[in-house]
Amino acid sequence: MSDLLWQKPGVRVDAAIQSFLAGDDVILDREFFLHDIAASHAHAEGLRRIGILSADELAALAAELDALADDFTAGAFVLDERFEDGHSAIEARLTERLGDTGRRIHTGRSRNDQVLVATRLWLKDKLLGLRGLCRNVAEVALARAEAEGPIPIPGYTHLQRAVVSSTGMWWAGWAEAFIDNAERAAHTCAWIDANPLGTAAGYGVNLPLDRDHTTQRLGFARMQVSPLYSQLSRGKFELAALEALGSAMLDLRRVAWDLSLFTTAEFGFVTLPSQYTTGSSIMPNKRNPDVIELMRGTYASVAAARCEVEQLRYDWGEAPAAEDLAGRLGELHGFGKGLATLALLPDLLRNLQWKADAMHAAIEPSMYATDHAIELARKGVPFREAYRQAADPAGWTHGDPGDSLAARVSPGGSADLRLDVLHARLLKSGQGNVGGA
Repeated sequence: MSDLLWQKPGVRVDAAIQSFLAGDDVILDREFFLHDIAASHAHAEGLRRIGILSADELAALAAELDALADDFTAGAFVLDERFEDGHSAIEARLTERLGDTGRRIHTGRSRNDQVLVATRLWLKDKLLGLRGLCRNVAEVALARAEAEGPIPIPGYTHLQRAVVSSTGMWWAGWAEAFIDNAERAAHTCAWIDANPLGTAAGYGVNLPLDRDHTTQRLGFARMQVSPLYSQLSRGKFELAALEALGSAMLDLRRVAWDLSLFTTAEFGFVTLPSQYTTGSSIMPNKRNPDVIELMRGTYASVAAARCEVEQLRYDWGEAPAAEDLAGRLGELHGFGKGLATLALLPDLLRNLQWKADAMHAAIEPSMYATDHAIELARKGVPFREAYRQAADPAGWTHGDPGDSLAARVSPGGSADLRLDVLHARLLKSGQGNVGGA
């Protein structure tokens, strides 16, 4: 391992202890490394603006930072056990290539604000990716709602047949859910879009750092003003991002649960694309919906990541080592698993096929009872009396599901899905840049 940034004369570094402290840091930092390099670019420009660096020194640093980013992307530079973490790797590379000029890069900053700014930039990228995926799901759902609106399907409550519903209502429900998730991702991104670079270890520094420049240069919407709050927001902003992700994953779990039921022989409402199923190792007759079953389980990974970050949040004055390592591990695992799973959903929804005959056959006379009660109420019968009359099985008869759906005229109901409203919201959710990105 290269010399540690904090190592002092006479201090012995124990390899086992150092491995325990930072053994995984360098691996985790691979995900954040390009953001760390970008922040170093901005910081160097800021140092030049206050006279700490000369124009030549800035040019040399910028060229080496660009070269390091290119080498890292191409695999020519590997972030490995030679370095304590990504921050020390950047400084080691610059010092190796530029000598004292490389040693100047850390003037006015701490690994505290380095971690914060790289993580913040990474979170913005992930939240914008989440917004895009949620919009993709909503677009598919809206397209299918428009194409298939009146196809009857049993509506369930408590897993019991309840009322006549439609595929249009099913699709519109998921469209609105994922529009909400896209908006939440965007709002969260805007909320955390604050630049912590230049707050150092939480108390500022005795230099007139040009934090407005680094804020603009890194694409942040605003400066995170207080150095103390910059440190206190650690974990808080990460939790907000994981909560936005968790909101989408909850809806994905519910979609997958519906499809898990609908693909069983007992329901038989849906056929999945073949690539979303696998076979049994012993039963030749089986095709298993493993993908949607694993989709249902992904929320647990995101919830676990959120719990991990929440429990590791430190109070001011505590050592942040645990949050730095385990907290970032939770973020990486949560977003990695969550976004990868969500990326599979649009094609699944686009290509699943309804079995209209099976759905129609599952609609039974009792499912018209609610319609009957409402019609009696419209004729002046007090609703509780109408409810009592409609509850009598003797009066249940087969109805026409199309008539039932056509009569459901309440806004959002099967006869008035308001897909134009959802389209407008979907369009708005994708307009403009979010969070200075």
